[in-house]
Amino acid sequence: MSKALAFVAALLSSLLFSLGASAQNLSIATGGTGGVYYPMGGGIAAALSKYVPGMEATAEVTGGSVDNLKLIGSGKPYIGLSMADAAQDALRGENKFKDHKIAVRTLMVLYPNRMHVVTVEGRGIAKMRDLKGKRVSTGSPGSATEVMAFRIIEAEGLDKDKDMTRERLGVAESVNAMKDGKIDAFFWVGGLPTAAVTDLANTPGTKIKLIDHADIVPKMNQKYGNLYVEDVIPKATYKGMDADNHQATVMNILVANASMDDKTAYNIVKTIFDKRDDLIAVHKEAANFKLENQKASASPLPYHPGAAKYFAEKGVKVN
Repeated sequence: MSKALAFVAALLSSLLFSLGASAQNLSIATGGTGGVYYPMGGGIAAALSKYVPGMEATAEVTGGSVDNLKLIGSGKPYIGLSMADAAQDALRGENKFKDHKIAVRTLMVLYPNRMHVVTVEGRGIAKMRDLKGKRVSTGSPGSATEVMAFRIIEAEGLDKDKDMTRERLGVAESVNAMKDGKIDAFFWVGGLPTAAVTDLANTPGTKIKLIDHADIVPKMNQKYGNLYVEDVIPKATYKGMDADNHQATVMNILVANASMDDKTAYNIVKTIFDKRDDLIAVHKEAANFKLENQKASASPLPYHPGAAKYFAEKGVKVN
């Protein structure tokens, strides 16, 4: 090989190495395939990969908020979707995080997560107290559904271990178990509509029922802080609903480790807002990604400085 060709080859090799070194891999911790987190996380990953130079983002199926927060605490390059209550526990080192606190920060407030307490006609359940003696799924291990379900059951004056036969299934598995007659009800907290719940509602010969529980929100907030609001799932959301469902809602937030560099955090938030229409096409809950929802009171965590910089440029003070 001539000296000139050797020089060119060395230059190309150096350039390729440099490009490879500058590539930024990012994993987005989401949830199960039957919920909203996974398609939403996939949409965010696609937008970041397409529009942030050098970034390669992928969405990962997980057990949900608790697992996502633990992944963020692992020190690996993760961002994750989480419910605000689970994130507060991680920051404080409480409940499922009592072994160690996680230095988690808010990137942005996403959309409201509405608790569904789902049953079907013929199972003898018309109110929360009717769960006593029934077979009930409280969500998959590692999910914020489980965290919130336990708090609702407690506020209702029931014992999660003594008053029901409890299963720990994700939303898709809960729907299948309901269809097979293996459970009588299940808890699921997610966006509207949730694909798996829609599937159950559309099953021939099945009439879905969502159980009201908004009245226990003040009791939950008294113990855990002002994380929950009384809310409504409109009756048009799922086929077969006879009336609006009055339920408890908590906000979803996008979170990162405090160690994430400010530029990366800024680029993630900017891209999500710039390409919001792309995300609405993935799932309509992205329409709730709004600047006016970004405020310190909406998240129990401090905002990441890189995210705060973006919002300050938009005239929104978050910290």
